[in-house]
Amino acid sequence: MSQRALRLQLVPDEPDRVLRLARFRQEHPGVIIGEGGFGTWQARIPETNGEIVTTRHTLRELLDRLDKLTAARDGQPGGDPG
Repeated sequence: MSQRALRLQLVPDEPDRVLRLARFRQEHPGVIIGEGGFGTWQARIPETNGEIVTTRHTLRELLDRLDKLTAARDGQPGGDPG
């Protein structure tokens, strides 16, 4: 477990984010998620012609954004391609 994930487990309102992150990583093994610097979280989604990079201040915000991006990519209704 990474240091960041370990620290999240110690924050009272974040343990569910750790579980959500683990679930997302299992469902989308090609998406790289990590610290983006300056206290942010960043994800890289591989595409056939490059990649999508998104950065958010909290893990919750990043996972919410990734849910939208991966839903759009998978062609699910309600997805936001941008």
